[in-house]
Amino acid sequence: MKPGFNYGRFYSALKKVVEHSGEDGNEYKRYIVSTYTSQRTDHVHEMDYKEYVAACEAMEAAAGTAYIESRRKARSGLLKQLQFTGIDTTDWNRVNAFCEDKRIAGKSFGKLTVDELKKVTLKIRSIKSKGGLRPKQEKQEVPSMTTLIIQTNNNIIN
Repeated sequence: MKPGFNYGRFYSALKKVVEHSGEDGNEYKRYIVSTYTSQRTDHVHEMDYKEYVAACEAMEAAAGTAYIESRRKARSGLLKQLQFTGIDTTDWNRVNAFCEDKRIAGKSFGKLTVDELKKVTLKIRSIKSKGGLRPKQEKQEVPSMTTLIIQTNNNIIN
């Protein structure tokens, strides 16, 4: 390892970009290295320090952008599914209350990660396929035996 190089930084940034963009890791690595070395090489260990730092910074920026985009898509997908189930998505209190239910996510909507957003979206789709959300049924008061006997006796007397 060359002094001053931290290959962990390069491969960590590469992993994040590949995770969020769906690129092939080896192909993307070769592309980045050859781009920042002006086609001189496609091996990380043959890069100059300036080339290495520029490549790392570019991938870190791309990883951040890719994460933001994937989170935006996941949030949009979940809100769309919530609309289909009849939840008013313009009322953030209602959306947060729904997501905070332990059976759904246990967190408010804004605190959900991309993976959690995808899991909740799947739950909502499952709920939809089983008939959707049902309103809470109010408990009906069951009359006591005394009331039934009195009602029956009143009918006979009349």
